[in-house]
Amino acid sequence: MPSKSTLTRWLFIVISVVIIGLVFWNTTQFFNQLKENERNKMEIWASAYEELQNLEANDPGNEGSFLLDIMQKNETTPMILYSHRDNVYTLRNVKGGEALDTLRIKSLVERYKTEYKPIVITYDDEVLSTVYYGNSPIINKIKYYPAALILIIVLLFVAIYFFYQTSKSSEQNKLWAGMAKETAHQIGTPLSSLVGWTEILKAENVNSSYITEMEKDISRLKTITERFSKVGSVPNLEASDIVEETRNAFDYLKSRTSKLIEFELKVPSTPIPVNLNSQLYSWTIENLVKNGIDAMKGQGKITIEIEKGEGKYVYVRISDTGKGIPRRNQKKVFKPGFTTKKRGWGLGLSLAKRIIQEYHRGKIYVSKSTKDEGTTFEMALAYIR
Repeated sequence: MPSKSTLTRWLFIVISVVIIGLVFWNTTQFFNQLKENERNKMEIWASAYEELQNLEANDPGNEGSFLLDIMQKNETTPMILYSHRDNVYTLRNVKGGEALDTLRIKSLVERYKTEYKPIVITYDDEVLSTVYYGNSPIINKIKYYPAALILIIVLLFVAIYFFYQTSKSSEQNKLWAGMAKETAHQIGTPLSSLVGWTEILKAENVNSSYITEMEKDISRLKTITERFSKVGSVPNLEASDIVEETRNAFDYLKSRTSKLIEFELKVPSTPIPVNLNSQLYSWTIENLVKNGIDAMKGQGKITIEIEKGEGKYVYVRISDTGKGIPRRNQKKVFKPGFTTKKRGWGLGLSLAKRIIQEYHRGKIYVSKSTKDEGTTFEMALAYIR
């Protein structure tokens, strides 16, 4: 059974469509009524002109004056009066009509034919003239109103939709930040106990190599705890050598990863200073490397490369030899919750994007991906000159 929120959303959509339909229908009816009134007005004008032709030319009298008055009061409808006897076009209420040549007048006649049916004026069964007329300025303005009105309504709905999406995204961000901080808090208690147990093992003269490895993992847990505690808050950035930070992350991941994964590091021999939060940057490297390992199904090659660009950016590339990412998904992979794995929350790459773009003011994107050959993620970070 659909949820209450789903039913409300569909009800809102249906009501919106009905309102747009009613607005469009009423506006169309109003427009058609105006055109009908225009037609009636022109028929009266044509009748007056025809009657005027029937009167004696020398003594039109009061009736002729009345008919002329009717004709002169129509100052809005653009019209072209074609005299069949004289083969002459007479223009009334046509903007810039004096400057139109015969060819352009005939083109205007063809346009008027599409707007209204011409009115034929006869005298003694002889066709004297034909009146071609078009929409008055007010009708020309009104005919675009339905489209403009619908566009405004659509834009309003789009604005409401984006506001809803932004609010929803903000709520999700707060939820993830709260979960991350709570996770950091929960890890803190057993971590403190592990530190204590390590000290006890030292006193018991346990093999020092075991304790050394345990201390490395405890240090790693502390780093993870600090990472989670920073989610949702603005981290501090410090001038750091991105080459050294990348090498440290590389060494740790290589030592903790299956021997079936081949690692290669290509970095400059000279330091490159960048404003970094070291813990969040190493987290990003870790997420990208783990994503590559998953794409290779635990067997293949990971390459990490650093290149100092000619501009203001240093580029960090992480490549794998996995199955590749289809072009249609290359932007979606950074969206929270998007994943092609059977297990996983789809948060690793979205976190990487947030860390690089929002916290470090850099860029992260899929620079290259080929089916069954692999994928390269690229990060661009401004270096300190």
